[in-house]
Amino acid sequence: MPFPRFEQKLAEHNLQLQRAAVEILQLNIGKICNLACVHCHVDASPRRKEMMSRETIDKILEWLKPTSISKVDLTGGAPEMTPDFRYLIERLKQDSRHIIDRCNLTILLEPGFETLASFLADHQVEIIASMPCYQPENVNAQRGNGVFGRSTEALQRLNQIGYGHDPDRPLHLVYNPIGPHLPPDQEQLEATYKRELKIHFNIVFNRLYTITNMPIARYATYLRRKGDLQAYYELLIENFNPHAIEGLMCRHTLNVSYTGEVFDCDFNQMLNLPLENHRHRYLWELNPFELEGRPIHRAQHCFGCTAGSGSSCQGALVDTNLKTEVGTDELS
Repeated sequence: MPFPRFEQKLAEHNLQLQRAAVEILQLNIGKICNLACVHCHVDASPRRKEMMSRETIDKILEWLKPTSISKVDLTGGAPEMTPDFRYLIERLKQDSRHIIDRCNLTILLEPGFETLASFLADHQVEIIASMPCYQPENVNAQRGNGVFGRSTEALQRLNQIGYGHDPDRPLHLVYNPIGPHLPPDQEQLEATYKRELKIHFNIVFNRLYTITNMPIARYATYLRRKGDLQAYYELLIENFNPHAIEGLMCRHTLNVSYTGEVFDCDFNQMLNLPLENHRHRYLWELNPFELEGRPIHRAQHCFGCTAGSGSSCQGALVDTNLKTEVGTDELS
C-alpha cells in the first residue's frame, strides 16, 4: 500500500516543522570507519576514504567564531580516524566550545590510537558511545565479531581515566534496536544497562540514549533483503507521535558534511537532501542568524524520528506507551 507523505501527517495534526535557533553544530567529518555496522546510515567502513580537509575545518572554525553556538557534535564514520581530528578539537577548545565525540569505542583500542582516550579526557570531550546492547551476541551480530569484548574493554579504560565519574568527562551510551523494532522505554532500559554492565564488567556511565534505526542506506538494504522494509515503515507511521515534533534535532542542530555542505540533519545528508530550496550551500555561505523560522527539508524517512517516543541524537524525546515490534523484541 502507498505510504502517507510526512507532510500529510503533519497537516493532519496541524503541525509545522521549522527551524529554531541553532544550538548545536554537528560535523560529519568523514565516512571512514574501522567497523561496518549493519544499522549504519552513513554506509561507513574501512574502505571509505572521504574525510574533512584542514582547509574545510579552518573555514568552519572561522564561520563559527562570531556565533553563540556553544556545542559542536563530531560524528562520522569514526570521526577520530580523520587526520585533523585532534587539531579540530584543540581549536574548538581555544574558543571554549563544548565538544561531543560520537565514538564507536573500538577505535580507542586500534593501533595508532593508544593515546586517544587520554587526549579526549584532557580536553574534557563528552563521549557518546555506541553500545547497542548489554549482551555480547546482540552487539556482535550488529557490529561484527568481537566488538562487544573490545567495547567493554574500551569502556573500562574510559572509566579508569574519569569518564562516567568526573562531571567534566561525561560518558553516555547509545542503544539502537537490532531488528525492525522501535526502542523500548529509555529510562527502564538505562536502569537495566547500568545494572548489567556494573555487575558483569564493573562499568559505569551517565546516560543511555535510545535511538531509532533509520530506514536508509545500509539499514534499508538489510531490511529489504530480509523482506521487512515495508513492515518497518508501517510500524514507524503507525506510531507517529505529534509530541515528538517540538524536540526534533533538525530544529536546533545544523549538520555539515566533510566537504562543508549544510543539511538539516545527518540523515538528509546521506540522502543528499540539501538545506531549504533544494540548493546545495556551504556553511560559510550562510548567515548563522538567518535560519530561524525557515522550513526543514523532510521526506518519508522523517517518520523514523517521530515514531513512538521520538528519536534524536540525544535519545528519546517524549515518554509514551507504544507498540515496539514487527517481530520479537531481541532484548526479551
